[in-house]
Amino acid sequence: MAQGLFENTLYEDQKPVESFANSPLKGYIRGSAWGGAQRYDYSNVFGEFALQAKFSGEKSFFSGELRVIEGYFFDEHKSILRLKEAYGGYTGKKLDLFAGNQIVSWGRTDGFNPVNNINPVDYFFLTPDPDDQILSTFMIRSKFRFSFQTELETLIIPVYNPSIYRYNLFDMGENAVFNNAVLPSSKFSNSSFAARIKTELPSIGFSLSWFSGYDPFYGFRTESIQLFPVTEITYQPDFYKKNTIGGDFELPVKKWILRMEAAVNITDNYKNNMHIPNPDLYYVTGIEHNFRGCMAILQYIGRYTFDFRALEIPVLADPFNQQSQLQYAEEMILYESSLFNRKIFHQQKERNHAFMISLNRSFAYETVRTELSLYYNITSDEYIIRPTLSWNISDDLAAFLGVSLMKGPENSIFDKAGDVLNGLFAGMKYSF
Repeated sequence: MAQGLFENTLYEDQKPVESFANSPLKGYIRGSAWGGAQRYDYSNVFGEFALQAKFSGEKSFFSGELRVIEGYFFDEHKSILRLKEAYGGYTGKKLDLFAGNQIVSWGRTDGFNPVNNINPVDYFFLTPDPDDQILSTFMIRSKFRFSFQTELETLIIPVYNPSIYRYNLFDMGENAVFNNAVLPSSKFSNSSFAARIKTELPSIGFSLSWFSGYDPFYGFRTESIQLFPVTEITYQPDFYKKNTIGGDFELPVKKWILRMEAAVNITDNYKNNMHIPNPDLYYVTGIEHNFRGCMAILQYIGRYTFDFRALEIPVLADPFNQQSQLQYAEEMILYESSLFNRKIFHQQKERNHAFMISLNRSFAYETVRTELSLYYNITSDEYIIRPTLSWNISDDLAAFLGVSLMKGPENSIFDKAGDVLNGLFAGMKYSF
């Protein structure tokens, strides 16, 4: 459940094509199967058809992608019509304006991006490409170029669009019930705003950014606790606002590339709301190098929680008093629920430390590609192993095979998520 795990920058900005003739309708047909988890023999099994189109005139353009998906998702049959992106705009020498459903990637580090709070993620749509999980959101976006090296980018997101979590699929206890999420009302005060000033020089690239609004990443709170005559705990997914101030840089050093990204997250009312994380400092440092054809990326992921206070474990004052027993049971439910939220936000301790390594190499004249991603959280003792093999059978047809395995101590996030999301995946994709 680590946010944005193993994402890459596939959806970085692309220059619009010169004409429709140079960019006809494109797309793909894909069949994908993912299964073998402890709780689900088949987590995701589906067929998919996608159409992509781009057009540009002298100062205008549009870009769109539509996906039609049909299959079984956690034992539930679904037909999904998903608008991956659909936006148009004006492009000039100094100013660009965009409006519509877009995917925007901020930050420079791979997989873990402290400054990237823009797009929601569907963590339960399982494919070999983690970028498939990124969801577009409606935004009004502008770019103003001060020079060839420096530009200012601004975003307005009028309506909140959260990430997709399925806590109801986890083993949270037979007495736990999750309500449907209630989104913030669609009004101006609930809009999100962001800005970034970015500079690209031959020797270094860097940016400073700001975000204010609802975080697509969220937790849950206890809506009600019933202990008698039957125990039932009702949880409510809930959202919170935050301000983020961050920066990043990329520095080539001979044949090595050094990247760093950091952000300070500022929240309010966190002391009395378990679903709101404490303010924190989230930072990532990574190095990239090509070792004789094997591209390697090593990252350290850290987090420091401000105003940290350890949760107090409840104590049963009088074991022979029924009222005391009921009070103790309620306090334990609140304690465990608060602790789980802290685990979601990597704030169960004041400092959180993790490492990620990614290795990939191509063989047989770029027709076969192997990838291996490893993530280990030192603080929580959780890990993910994900090897993938892809084969370009022809220019149009590719096949893939892999395994995703996440593990952790009992009652950890990865322990519960692994029972649902672990598995073997395979499929084929035809592009046209």
